[in-house]
Amino acid sequence: MWIERNQRCVRLLLKDGRIERKESKKQPRGLRVKTVANIRTMLYSAFEKAVAEHLILTNPVAGCKLPKREKQEMKTMPVADLGRFFAEAKASGKFEFYYVEFSTGLRRGELLGLKWEDVDYDKKTLTIRRQVIRVQGRIEEGPLKTKNAYRTVAIGDDVIDLLRDLHEREGNSSPYIFPSSNGGPQDPDSVLPMFKRILKRAGLPELRFHDCRHTFCKIALANGVDFKTLSSMLGHYSVAFTLDVYGHVTDDMKRDAADKVSGGLKGAV
Repeated sequence: MWIERNQRCVRLLLKDGRIERKESKKQPRGLRVKTVANIRTMLYSAFEKAVAEHLILTNPVAGCKLPKREKQEMKTMPVADLGRFFAEAKASGKFEFYYVEFSTGLRRGELLGLKWEDVDYDKKTLTIRRQVIRVQGRIEEGPLKTKNAYRTVAIGDDVIDLLRDLHEREGNSSPYIFPSSNGGPQDPDSVLPMFKRILKRAGLPELRFHDCRHTFCKIALANGVDFKTLSSMLGHYSVAFTLDVYGHVTDDMKRDAADKVSGGLKGAV
């Protein structure tokens, strides 16, 4: 009985689980399999605790199955297109926002949650302590996704100089590095529309904002960053997860290298 009820709940979430709100009108009504899986995991853990404390006899979520998760095709912005994108970002007054993103690969909420207190100019680091989220229509600070997401990432001299110049221009009008017009946290749902407008004005193909993170990873791997370091920078819960997501990037790089070697040998024959 419990299993059948849970399966009905899963089907409902997949078909019609999204909360109605103005900014999500154009999105599908159903939740993604990954989101439903996260809900299931949270409920399973809670019920397991209840079983351990003898509040209930069995975990009602046990045995609840989810459909196989479809792997989304990973898209990245070619390095050759970054110049056009940054030029349009400057014209839109968003250059610093995107330059920091492509330099760090932060999640959207993490980037919006950055405050000036998180910058260490001497050590050249950013400390990720919070994210900005939307909860029932309210924009507020929230905890990060996992304990590994709380991290300190190194940044280059170019990013340090950019942030220092931005802080001098903006002063202390807001504790946030990338605030809204009123100085508070920026609405996470405003990021993607702006990103799409900049891409369109630059004459570039449409991407998701999360693809900026993928682009950062591809650039990092192409320039010799190892998977353990990359995993730490991204705040992943394990190196194995990073390998699973980005392992194909190095395979593509190896194939490109092999093709270049072959081309060089053919030219010598």
